[in-house]
Amino acid sequence: MRYYLITALFVLAIRLSSFGQAIQETITNEPVYTFKNPDRDGTGKVYMGREISKIMNFMGMSWLERSSRSQEENTELAIKNLPIQNNSVVADIGAGSGYYTFRIAKKVPDGLVYAVEIQDSAIDYLQKRSAELGYENVKTIKGSEKSPNLPENAIDLAIMVDVYHELLYPHEVLQEIKKSLKVDGKLLLIEYRGEDPKVMIKPLHKMTVNQVTKELNANGFNLVQNGQFMNIQHFLVFEKNQNP
Repeated sequence: MRYYLITALFVLAIRLSSFGQAIQETITNEPVYTFKNPDRDGTGKVYMGREISKIMNFMGMSWLERSSRSQEENTELAIKNLPIQNNSVVADIGAGSGYYTFRIAKKVPDGLVYAVEIQDSAIDYLQKRSAELGYENVKTIKGSEKSPNLPENAIDLAIMVDVYHELLYPHEVLQEIKKSLKVDGKLLLIEYRGEDPKVMIKPLHKMTVNQVTKELNANGFNLVQNGQFMNIQHFLVFEKNQNP
């Protein structure tokens, strides 16, 4: 009898937890997400006034590895300015083809790089490429739409390069990233400049500093560096708010 009582209480606790967000939304009348007729490159799902874009399929890998990318985006300068040391633990969330992953791995020979992807084809490619290049400090992780599935309190730097605007559940992912960061850990977002019409990228695949900051502040992050040294992208470094 005691066993069944404990089991019933456990199931009730799970149900109450799952309904918690819905109850809070009802009380505040402020749903986390709203919906609209999708724009051409959008999902129709809206977060804090921004329509979330469609995700780029891994079939577009050749564009990530294009020979002109370094010059167009000034990627080497971005990597040079990463707030990391030889032994840092870095998470490349939405690693894609590993363009940043393997370049970062060179800079943390005594550390570790988690290459996080939700697409199986990308995971397979990253594992194969890592073995070919001989990087023993690169570990692939299969993430989900709501979590990068990183270990808690383990990450010195989490980085998303042209990825954040595609997150279908940005609130949930940011909360999970916050758990994974060390006390002094940082989150870096590199996004195409939404303020600049000369940046020839589809509008939903660009973001403004104001929009990024609004969303990150709402999830317990503070902007500590607004690096404007890249050619067409923002370099935005955030830290966890220690006094939420």
